[in-house]
Amino acid sequence: MLQLIIVFLILQLAVTLLTNGFALTFDEALWQYIGRNWFRHGLVPYSGGVDNQSPLLFAIFGLSDRLFGVNYWFPRVIGTLCQTVGLLYVYKIAHYVAGKTAGIFAIIFYGLSLLWHVTGGQYTAYAESYEVMFLVIAVYYFVTAQTNTNFIIAGCFAGLALGCRISAFFVIGAILISILSKGWKNLLPFCAGIWLSMVCLAMAGFLAGINLHDYYIYAFADNFNKGSMYDHTLLWKWQQFSLKFLSSQMLLFYPLVIGYVFIKKQVDIYILWFVFAFIGIAFIGEFTWIHLKELLPALSLISAFTVVHLLSVYKIPLKYTLIVIVIAFFPFITEPVYVLKNQLFSKVSAESTACTPPYTWPDEGTRKKLGWWVRDHTNTQQKVFVAGFGSQILAYSERQSVYFDEMLTPIAKKLLFKDLVTHKPAMILVPLFPEYQQYISGDERAFVDHLVADNYHLDKCMDSYNIYRLKDKTLPN
Repeated sequence: MLQLIIVFLILQLAVTLLTNGFALTFDEALWQYIGRNWFRHGLVPYSGGVDNQSPLLFAIFGLSDRLFGVNYWFPRVIGTLCQTVGLLYVYKIAHYVAGKTAGIFAIIFYGLSLLWHVTGGQYTAYAESYEVMFLVIAVYYFVTAQTNTNFIIAGCFAGLALGCRISAFFVIGAILISILSKGWKNLLPFCAGIWLSMVCLAMAGFLAGINLHDYYIYAFADNFNKGSMYDHTLLWKWQQFSLKFLSSQMLLFYPLVIGYVFIKKQVDIYILWFVFAFIGIAFIGEFTWIHLKELLPALSLISAFTVVHLLSVYKIPLKYTLIVIVIAFFPFITEPVYVLKNQLFSKVSAESTACTPPYTWPDEGTRKKLGWWVRDHTNTQQKVFVAGFGSQILAYSERQSVYFDEMLTPIAKKLLFKDLVTHKPAMILVPLFPEYQQYISGDERAFVDHLVADNYHLDKCMDSYNIYRLKDKTLPN
C-alpha cells in the first residue's frame, strides 16, 4: 500500500511540476502576489489584493515567497503532499469498510483520477487540494467514530475544510444528514468540532489584522454579483457541464456508481457525499476542471466497493480486474512529457519582443519574462498596473499594484477606478491582443484609455502590450 501511494506521489509531482511552462498560472500568480504583499509589506488579504480565496491559501503562497522568492514549485509540492494524505485516508476508509482489497482499489481509482486533465491534475496548489484532504479525514473519523471525541475530531477537520473553501459546507451537510439518520446524540459533538475550528481560524484572522467583514464580502457575497467570475449564461454553464461530465473520463465512474446504487439499495454517506459535492459544484456553476476534485474521493470509494462486491459474487480474477482498471483510468499525461522533451532537446532561440499584428495573448513563459523586464525597469517603490488579466506579470515583476482583481463586479470596479485616480501607478501595461476586448468590460477599457491619454506617454511595445510611463515620473531605462 505504501509503495503504491509513493508511486502516485511521484506521478502527481511529475504532472504538476512539468506543466504550464515552469511558471505560475494566472490564479497562482494572483495568490502569490497577495501573499507577497502580506508577508513582505504587511498588507493583509483584501487590502493588499483581492480574490475570493481563503487567507490560508494566501498564507501558503506568502510563505513560499518568503522562503524561496517568486517560484511556482513550492505551493504545488505542498498541495501534492496534501492530496497524498487524502489518498492515504481514502485507503483507510475503504479498508475499514470493506477490507484491504477495497483499499487498494480505492487508491488506484483516486490516484489515477487525480492525474486527469479533466480534474485539473496539474493544479495541485489550489484550495481544493486542502479542502478535499480535510473533508476526507473528517469522513474517516465520522465513519470510524466510536466516541464523542471522534465526532469532535471529525467536526474539527470539517471546520478546517470550511476554512479552506466555503463550498465544503455541502459535504458537511452530507455528514450531518448521515449523523441525523442514526439519531441526534452525535450531532452536538460534531458541530462543536466545527465551531472550535471556525473560532480558532477567526481568531487567527483577527490577530493577523484581516477584516472579517471584507472576508465575507470578497470571499463570498461579491462572487454572485454581476461581472463576477460566476456570472455566466445558462448556455455557457451547460457547455461546461457537458464538457466535464458528458465527454470526459468522468464517464468511467458512472457504471460503477449505478452498480453501487443497485447493490446497496439505500442512500449512505458515500452517495450523499457524491450528491452534495455535485450540488456544490452546480451551485457555483463554473464547472471548472479543479472543482471536479471534490467529487473524486466519493466516486473512488463507491467504485472500489462496487468492484470488490462484483469480485466476490462473480469470482472475477483480481489480477485481470486490476489491469483493466489501470488501463481504463490511466491519464493521458502527454503535456508533461512534451514540456520535458522541449527542455532537454529543443534549441533555445531568442524570442522577439516586437509588436506586430495579429497580436496574440502571450503564454505563461512570455508573461513571466515580461514581468522580469518590468522589475528591471522600475524601482521597488514604484507601482505598476497591468490592465486585464495581468497577475503573472505583476507576480514576476515583484512590484505593488494599485488594485487588481479579475472579478470586475461593481464593487471591484469602484475600487479600481478610485485607486487608479488617487494613486497613479508609475507604469501601466495595456494589452493589444483581442482577448482584452473580449473579456474585459468596455467601461474599464475606456477608463484605462482615458487615464493613459491624459497622464502617460507610450514608452514601448513588448509581447503584445503597450507599456506606458507616467509623464511626471522618471524611470530607469
